[in-house]
Amino acid sequence: MFPKKTLLSTAGILAAVLVISACSPSGGTDSPGTSAEPDTSPVSVTIDPAGGTNVNPATPVVVKAEHGKLIDVTVSNADKGNQVKGELASDGLSWRTTEPLGYGSTYKIVAHAQGTDGKPVEQQSRVSTLSPKQQANPNLIPAPAAVASAGVGVGQPIVFAFGQPVKNKAEVEKKLSVESTPKQEGSWYWIDDKNVHYRPKVYWQPGTTLKVSAMIYGVDFGNGVYGATDRTETYKVHDSWVAKADGNTEQMQIFHNGQLAKSMPISMGKDATPTHLGAHVISDKHENYVMDSCTYGVCQGQPGYYKANEKWSLRISNDGEFVHENPNSVGAQGSSNVSHGCINLNAANAQWFYQNMGLGDVVEVTNSGGPQLPVWDLYGDWSKSWTDWQAGSALK
Repeated sequence: MFPKKTLLSTAGILAAVLVISACSPSGGTDSPGTSAEPDTSPVSVTIDPAGGTNVNPATPVVVKAEHGKLIDVTVSNADKGNQVKGELASDGLSWRTTEPLGYGSTYKIVAHAQGTDGKPVEQQSRVSTLSPKQQANPNLIPAPAAVASAGVGVGQPIVFAFGQPVKNKAEVEKKLSVESTPKQEGSWYWIDDKNVHYRPKVYWQPGTTLKVSAMIYGVDFGNGVYGATDRTETYKVHDSWVAKADGNTEQMQIFHNGQLAKSMPISMGKDATPTHLGAHVISDKHENYVMDSCTYGVCQGQPGYYKANEKWSLRISNDGEFVHENPNSVGAQGSSNVSHGCINLNAANAQWFYQNMGLGDVVEVTNSGGPQLPVWDLYGDWSKSWTDWQAGSALK
């Protein structure tokens, strides 16, 4: 006969066995977990776009594999044979082109893959891209090469001149950008169907870097016109140079980074040809320049015609307005306005102004008796209030 303690222990063991038995699968025996059967389906390869014509060349070609992996993919011009660059994902499940296709071309796509069943598969397709009636290039003003060393002034607008009319302005504007460092608020304004300008709310900060982009390749401009190419350029804003020309005092004060650098007597446009009011932006400069009134419609034989070689000339509008030396008006400089609309200086002051002021620098004209500089007159951008300027965006 077992001791009492031994009997209790044995009873506990029996109870534990019963519990375990109750939780076991039917049949009362343990069995290992059932493992999933290996996938032995044949590989499925999809190509997008899946063939067809009038494909937008900016649309990437994407190839994907299911139940297997891609081995290689080639996209080649059917006529020329050259291959389009692409990249295979690290997991082998997808591939895509890394450069755009060309307009008006046919491409052959060949993909090789291997399924989990070990069997290789080849998939082919052909696509033809659309042919634009015309293409629009993103021409930049000022030309980046022309200002690469000196930079631009604080008043410089950024201009894209497309050469072809833009019907779908909103679609095009979405692809344009100006990134400023340090960051400043800015907006686009459509001067007309071909030209769009970008300016900040206030003048650029000196030292600002501007990264300008037009990612317009493949973008539908409307009426059969498409973007010709993408473009990205960088501008640098130099020191702040702002001249303030006052028709009441007949003086022009020049400020460098906000500090008065020089003051000089001037003569502006006479009553019949007054200088425009407002902020003008310097767009060009010439040590010697032939000024011909026929360039703005007053030609030889007409009243007011003139043609003369002037020194130290800086253009401030497309309406024939310059800051330049004029020895014939020295006696009037500082006392009266006698020019055809230009701001006249004596020789020493004109040379100093020419040597210190450059593209994108600002000449603010007040009390000239003239009308406001029109927004369309080259760089009349600052004639608009910020609210009115923003209203010129196609994305307003």
